[in-house]
Amino acid sequence: LVDSMGVFAEDGPLERDPVNIHEVLERVQQSAAAGFAHHVNFKTEYDPSLPPVLGNQDQLIQVFLNLVKNAAEAVPRQEGEISLKTGFRRGVKLTVPGIEGRVHLPLMVTVSDNGPGMTADIARHLFDPFITTKAGGTGLGLALVAKVVNDHGGTIEFDTDRKGTSFRIFLPLYEQPKVT
Repeated sequence: LVDSMGVFAEDGPLERDPVNIHEVLERVQQSAAAGFAHHVNFKTEYDPSLPPVLGNQDQLIQVFLNLVKNAAEAVPRQEGEISLKTGFRRGVKLTVPGIEGRVHLPLMVTVSDNGPGMTADIARHLFDPFITTKAGGTGLGLALVAKVVNDHGGTIEFDTDRKGTSFRIFLPLYEQPKVT
């Protein structure tokens, strides 16, 4: 638990490079399908025209592994389904904590499941540390997801109902440095 909390205290500069988000999602899907999500039917809908995001590949893999693991635990053992979708949202500008004004975050990644959804009490505190419904869970997974997404200059939203839960992660695109 103490080691897990250490990641929340790290304030050093984030090493970021251009990252192909589809390679991240394919790696996550392959790892999940070979292990904890072997019972799940994965559906993918990727926008092949997306440029890279500016990010840390290892941290982005951890973000999507956490989301897929939670989804795999929520879906039914029979006919459980997780959907991974990417898209470009032209004109999407969001308010991001710690940044004045609105930020253009055009790349959207959605992780959806067909589980039973969450109660309003859990949903209200979903990204707070130590909130969990799992026996033996630490409640740090989604808090870590929110921190890493925020560290990447992005934001995360979710919807939940009795038909499932969808997480939407909005990230900035990688911009080539201008040569002068």
